[in-house]
Amino acid sequence: MPLPNPALIHAAREAPPDRPLAAPEGFARTAGLAVGAFLALAVAGWFCPRWLTFLLTMAAGNGLVSLGIAGLMRGGVVSFGQGLVFATGAYTAALVYNRLGFTDALGLALAGGLAAMLLAAPFAPLLSRYRGIFFAMLTLALSMVAYGLLMKLSVLGGSDGFNIGRATLFGQRLPDDRVGYVLFLLTTGLATAAGVVARRTFDSTRGLVTLAAKENELRVEYLGGSVRQAMALNFIAAAFCGGTGGALVVMSLGHVEPNFSFWTTSGEFVFVAILAGSQSVAAVFLASTVLEAVRSFSSAYFPNTWQLALGVFLLFVIRFLPGGLGSLWIKRGRR
Repeated sequence: MPLPNPALIHAAREAPPDRPLAAPEGFARTAGLAVGAFLALAVAGWFCPRWLTFLLTMAAGNGLVSLGIAGLMRGGVVSFGQGLVFATGAYTAALVYNRLGFTDALGLALAGGLAAMLLAAPFAPLLSRYRGIFFAMLTLALSMVAYGLLMKLSVLGGSDGFNIGRATLFGQRLPDDRVGYVLFLLTTGLATAAGVVARRTFDSTRGLVTLAAKENELRVEYLGGSVRQAMALNFIAAAFCGGTGGALVVMSLGHVEPNFSFWTTSGEFVFVAILAGSQSVAAVFLASTVLEAVRSFSSAYFPNTWQLALGVFLLFVIRFLPGGLGSLWIKRGRR
């Protein structure tokens, strides 16, 4: 039986629960880099064509969902049912807009995340008991049950779904020529904030317990760590990220449909998480951007074979970068 990293166990045992273990200057540097990246994207987005702004918006929204999967991967589990929380966030935002008349984009995004978190919370204690293929199949089953319900419920638009109008921001109507840019700023801003929080969480006690549990759960339990609690909290956090991402995506698309919960949608999120690896937060959004770019250009020039291009690309990454894109600069930094 493999032994967990002693340094991880010692750090997790000595610190109070959820206390950040990263040095304050290290976190400040991470936050500074994140803010700098957001400002650079904001300036670049002003000059980008609309199609590129839309592509980056979709990449940031979908990257939020994959960020939750990356957090679960650090504990040795992969969710193939993130389409469930993705669809929950999207449908919540659309329903709140259409039925309640609440149109603020930031509020709709947070409402989608909270709805997904509330939906996932009752299942978290159950799923925290399972690992490997059992965890993956249970999450996939939940997602497909939701897909079946969405297809049949005419009150939710059935198989056709329904539209959502243009959102506002802080009570102001978005200008016609800059609505895409404002949604781009909102999506990348929330993605940046989520990335900073995720990095802080990964370096906290719970984050180190999650890493140690991936290597040897039994010894972590002997040392006083609660693996099931950490897994349950990780699942709920991933649900919030997924719901927020779904709400942001549906506001950019203007339409929601049951395919948001289909297994192929969940598979794309897993694809991004595997491509990025679980070591770097920035790599998740980079991988999501790569996926959107490959899908857009491949579907334009090779409409019948773009999935083949994605599959070949993933095979190369698994073969030559088993740690994901994030291992490129993380290994270099350790040297």
